[in-house]
Amino acid sequence: MSSVEQLWLIFGMVLVTFGVRYGVLAMSGRLRFSERVEAGLRFVPVAVLTALCTPILFKPEGSWLMSFDNSHLIAGVFAVIVAAISRHLLLTIVLGLGLFLTLHLNLLERLG
Repeated sequence: MSSVEQLWLIFGMVLVTFGVRYGVLAMSGRLRFSERVEAGLRFVPVAVLTALCTPILFKPEGSWLMSFDNSHLIAGVFAVIVAAISRHLLLTIVLGLGLFLTLHLNLLERLG
């Protein structure tokens, strides 16, 4: 693909993304949703985050890896537990990332 084709592709993606989002944002002040819809919309961020993270946790290299060798899965489960107990976002990120890096980079084996 040439550089010009890549630029046209990027420009097209910008137009589509902007068009979809602008329509919703332009109408947001005029529309009133029912309480049920608003309650359902509160789950959208959690659903999107789950959809993004699940493939990374279970298929980090493109194939299923359900073992203790999967540092992504171990650190992810640990982060979920920390988040459920502490309800503290920064603590969850720091501890989850710390465990992931420790496992993924084999830091325990290098120290011992």
